[in-house]
Amino acid sequence: MKSYICAIGTANPAHKIPQMQIAGFMAGALQFDAANTRKLNALYRISGIESRYTVLEDYSRANGDFEFFPNTAGLEPFPLVSQRMQAYRQHALPLSLEAVRNCFEQVDASDPRQKVTHLITVSCTGMYAPGLDIELVEALELPSHTERTSVNFMGCYAAFNALKLADNICKANAEANVLVVCTELCTLHFQKSVEHDHLVSNALFGDGAAAVWLSSKPQSGFNLAFEAFHCELVPSGKKDMAWHIGDFGFEMTLSAYIPELIKKGIKQFAERILDKLALKPEAINWFAIHPGGRKILEAIEQELGITKEDNRFAYQVLREFGNMSSVTVLFVLQKLLAELKPENDGEHVLSFAFGPGLTMEAMLLKICHVR
Repeated sequence: MKSYICAIGTANPAHKIPQMQIAGFMAGALQFDAANTRKLNALYRISGIESRYTVLEDYSRANGDFEFFPNTAGLEPFPLVSQRMQAYRQHALPLSLEAVRNCFEQVDASDPRQKVTHLITVSCTGMYAPGLDIELVEALELPSHTERTSVNFMGCYAAFNALKLADNICKANAEANVLVVCTELCTLHFQKSVEHDHLVSNALFGDGAAAVWLSSKPQSGFNLAFEAFHCELVPSGKKDMAWHIGDFGFEMTLSAYIPELIKKGIKQFAERILDKLALKPEAINWFAIHPGGRKILEAIEQELGITKEDNRFAYQVLREFGNMSSVTVLFVLQKLLAELKPENDGEHVLSFAFGPGLTMEAMLLKICHVR
């Protein structure tokens, strides 16, 4: 029995901020002089990002008049974790609902809400209990017996774990319809630090949500059938990518060595998932790679011998939205789905994501077009 991604819906907050405007906010918050501001601007210009979305309008107000951050020099007293979690709880549900409604519009059912048997929520940027999963059940008026699972704090690859769980559920129960909802409010966790890791993470991450409908039965139109999954740990990168809860928000470790670590292992990693189906690299027609950053995408292209055109969906998402942690690869898959034509039926999609550990996740999908 197979399972299928039948629909993907996405959503972003109302505040779309140009990348260089965010750089201005950061330079002011860090109280940089002219020389350091020029260096920061250079970092933002080469990021490959043109704009990001945020639940905090403050990032568009470089001269103050803030609502979330204090209107003081240096933003002191800097917001505590409790304040950031309060903002997460305020904004996570509305954004999640927008993504779900966008997804439901694509589902071939008169009332998808009554068809949901399982709900999986994913986030690494906020948590509370009773949580987002219960709030979604109530707000969507899902059946009260909907089975719920939460995947928390696993970082940028977490959507893969949710999709693997949904795949197993659908294979075990032919009547299952699984709703996966990923919601990340990364911009709540701005760190007022001049450490390189924090400067880079401040330059990359944005906010977004995505909802996925999965079933053991494909629906009319384009579906993505799960063919194989593969996961590997690279322990030597454990300290290079990490995510910790500090006193003033969640703190990202993202070292400059990550692209090189991924480059060293990506070819063998790709071969191992292809071997599960006895496929050669040339059998892959499409790529859906998590855009963790421009250098990561370039490293993968060099090692696998693929072009920027092959990897265009990742670059498009990075350019328009930045890195939205677990949500991002679902945006990439949505861009890919929108470009498919009936003649692509049966072609293969290879997808990657990376996160703390250093964890490398891959999945192999097959395009299924139902007339």
